[in-house]
Order: sequence, then structure tokens, then C-alpha cells
Amino acid sequence: MAEEETTTERTMTKTGALAMELSKEKKRLQTELRELQEEFEIVKPTTPTGTVDWYVKWASTLLAVSGIFLISAGLLHYGQTAYVFSTLGWIYVGMVWGDRAIMIGSSISGTAVAMNLVTGIVGSV
Repeated sequence: MAEEETTTERTMTKTGALAMELSKEKKRLQTELRELQEEFEIVKPTTPTGTVDWYVKWASTLLAVSGIFLISAGLLHYGQTAYVFSTLGWIYVGMVWGDRAIMIGSSISGTAVAMNLVTGIVGSV
């Protein structure tokens, strides 16, 4: 009977040690998962992809770059028109994202270019 109690105590001690080890491993894995999730949050893009505003953002960027190149090439009216359309797109994106800085920056530069475009058109008539 004493031998049975000793065997039972050993089994209980092994079980307790295993339970403690599993508990430590669980905490380690939870910490590791939390760290990986934080790293993912840092790396993942902050803007949505594949949505309407994503397409407008990239189309507006291409229009702005094209407009600058056209203006540099001496095709003022085409370049200014492209740039004004790009600023309208960026104003839309700023509204969707709730980003006032994008809206204000785009509206100011777009207004300046539009005023120059209108002056050029009216002056040539």
C-alpha cells in the first residue's frame, strides 16, 4: 500500500510539473502571438486596396504626374487640365478618408492652377 501511495505521489508530481510547464509555454506563445500581431499592424498598409478611393488615388496621382510633365513640355493647357482633374480626385479621396490636409492642399493647388488655366484661355480669346 505504501508503494501505491508513492507511485501516486510521483504521478501527481509529474502531472503538476507538466501542468506548470504547459502553463509557461502557453504564456510564452501568447506573448509571441501578441508581438507578431503588433509587427503586422506596423507593416500592413494603412490605406484600403481595391476600393473606389484606391483607384481614384492612383488615377489622380498619374494625372498629377502627367500634368507636370505636360506643363514642362510646353503643353500648358493640357497639363493644367490634367492637374486640375487630379486635384479633384485627391479632394474626393480626402473626403472619403476624412483627411482635411489632403483636401486643403489639393483644393489650394487646384484653384491656383485652375486660375492660371482660365487666365490663359481668356487671354487667348
